[in-house]
Amino acid sequence: MAAINEITILLLNTAISLVMLAFLLRLLLQLVRADFYNPITQYLVKATNPVVLPLRRIIPPVGIIDSASLICALIVQAIGVTLLAQLYFGVFPNPAQIFIWAIIGICGALLNIYFVAIIANIIMSWVSQGGSHPAAQLLYQLTEPVMAPFRKLLPNMGGLDFSPILVFLMINVLEVLLRHLAATVGLHPALVLGI
Repeated sequence: MAAINEITILLLNTAISLVMLAFLLRLLLQLVRADFYNPITQYLVKATNPVVLPLRRIIPPVGIIDSASLICALIVQAIGVTLLAQLYFGVFPNPAQIFIWAIIGICGALLNIYFVAIIANIIMSWVSQGGSHPAAQLLYQLTEPVMAPFRKLLPNMGGLDFSPILVFLMINVLEVLLRHLAATVGLHPALVLGI
């Protein structure tokens, strides 16, 4: 592969992953009812509003799930998969494949978001315990609904929290299942957009 193709794929993958990340974070932060007045949340909402608000008029939320943000993330993932398939293999996959691959990509991206968020939350707890930084507050609000059930499974360890280990183990199990599902539906590893 020529250097220009590799650079194009790298830039495309990065741009699409960042846009998809914005929509998925908006979805997750609304799902966990994170602080709307947090400056990071405000920025995320303002950045995604031009696309999400018009779509929300057509596709209303389903319960607490912001379906407009989810559809936006799926569309971005589908566009990315289609463009990468064209760049790597010179073909356009059929729409059913694109849709299935986009769903698998979104699931993988959600697992990556939580993996990174939990690691960042652990590091922030070491650096500034009880910190009031907006990022630390958002990380806690995002990860606590996932961590709390695992924390209840473990006995009190005298201030040590081993629940992230269980969450990481669960994330790894789900990633293995996703990889096998992706292989079953013919998703080439090069077409998976990373975050």
